[in-house]
Amino acid sequence: MSEQTDTPEEKIYYDQRSVALRTTQSIYFVREHDKVSMSGLLLNEYQKTQVVIVVKSKKKADTLSAFLISKELNALAIHGNHRLQQQKEATTAFNQGTLNILITTDMIFKTLELENIKLILSYDLPEIPQDYYNRLAFMKELGEAIALVSPADEPLLSDIEFNMKQEIKEKVLEGFVASATPNHTKKDKKKKPRHRKMKDKKEKEV
Repeated sequence: MSEQTDTPEEKIYYDQRSVALRTTQSIYFVREHDKVSMSGLLLNEYQKTQVVIVVKSKKKADTLSAFLISKELNALAIHGNHRLQQQKEATTAFNQGTLNILITTDMIFKTLELENIKLILSYDLPEIPQDYYNRLAFMKELGEAIALVSPADEPLLSDIEFNMKQEIKEKVLEGFVASATPNHTKKDKKKKPRHRKMKDKKEKEV
């Protein structure tokens, strides 16, 4: 009788700390009105990658999809306005690799049975930190996560980083040029480092 040599498979944990530690994460600071153009430039590097972009609203999904298609990127928006059959067709196309950029909302994302996701692009950060980790968990251990962070998103980012007890690496997109904002006035107030904000919050909660 031969000895059994099979070793048990390593269990994958889906708590927020485990998900955060095993996922390569990065953020890009950008003003809200520049998120569309930054996404187009950023995704040029991921044209052969299975990407899911998560946005807050159907309107944003449609606007971003139209822009990416105009840049000849293989993108499709799927949200609550689409019939179940359309959602299934998009899922099949994504899983077969004939569609590589799918734009959706958190509500629809959790209902789609997507496979082999290699990049989660958080176009918008969620209001609830756990929803951010839920996005990453769909990749298991396969891919990376990128978030676009506007000034309004920064408190949400602080909550996410505070919960997982680490800062997400900040990157600068080469070749990206921010557009001007009408009636924009510069503030002289120095921005507090993210790690300092996290520490301040922790001290208040003690």
